[in-house]
Amino acid sequence: MIRTLNGSKSLRLRRFLVITLFLVFIPHPLRAQTPVVPEQQPLRVATDAVKINVSVMGNSGDFIAGLERKNFRVLDNGAEQPVTFFTSTDAPAQILVMVETSPAVYLIQNEHITAAFALVQGLANDDQVALVTYSQEPHAVLAFTADKTALTSALEQLQYTLGMGQLNFFDSVSTVLDWIAPLPGKKALVLLTTGLDSSPPPRWDALVQKLRSQDIVIFPVALGGSLRRPLDKKKKLGAPANESMLSFQDADRALFALADMTGGNAFFPMTPKEFFPVYHEIAAALRHQYLLGIAPAHDGKFHPLSVQVLDDAGQPVPKEGKNSVYRVFARQGYSAPGP
Repeated sequence: MIRTLNGSKSLRLRRFLVITLFLVFIPHPLRAQTPVVPEQQPLRVATDAVKINVSVMGNSGDFIAGLERKNFRVLDNGAEQPVTFFTSTDAPAQILVMVETSPAVYLIQNEHITAAFALVQGLANDDQVALVTYSQEPHAVLAFTADKTALTSALEQLQYTLGMGQLNFFDSVSTVLDWIAPLPGKKALVLLTTGLDSSPPPRWDALVQKLRSQDIVIFPVALGGSLRRPLDKKKKLGAPANESMLSFQDADRALFALADMTGGNAFFPMTPKEFFPVYHEIAAALRHQYLLGIAPAHDGKFHPLSVQVLDDAGQPVPKEGKNSVYRVFARQGYSAPGP
């Protein structure tokens, strides 16, 4: 256990140790080979409706209740689509928590582990949780269970990698998606990660294709605290720029994109105390959702979707800026069935 010291000297030493471990323990991307992500078949959307789970959160991070069908508009490639099905649901969720256990994370583990009970407390009794760790590849630690104390206990006993090893973030997410895809009902993936990937090259495009064919919400929680610089919101979307994602800027861009395309939200806590409201918001978003349905196209193409919240006058509520009231989280699209 590394004790927390006081003062600016301790902070500089801590940053130096973390950066050093990133450089020492993550090898050159070409040293190891990683398995190729298998080609995925497009999601076969039911012929009657495309299901869209929508979370509407206030600026305080709480779920906005009481909205009706008339308060939603769904755009398919910019064209409005009639909402054929609508309900407000508090259905149980299945939440898989995946934790990075690389050498650098070992130094900052207390930042997120000690606050994990905030996520547990926010979940409902019938929600189920599971735990997976990853560095080179994912390892199942705790199977899905309604016993929330089992998650906190398992988190406290995590084993971290302290030697040389590949950091395969994208491949690990892809593998875990395959594990939980067959499960029925509402599913979510909470990622406690630096977002760094040293696989040769990163499997970003394959991961995006897989996410487009599945209905799993992702909530990335970035680890690294003050080592990360806030990413310009105008530059947050899109694929990572470098072939080797050993930069926090590319990692941040990827975490934002994973959340946006699946209808989740990405969080970047800078201090240990900021993990508490993060976990609270994730729990609220998982528990309370609106379920919308639209008629699918039949052209075999990917269809980008946008969900708007409307006021009583039928006008879109601002999502950004000082006049924003709601934040809307919904999947970015679906793969349509063929003709």
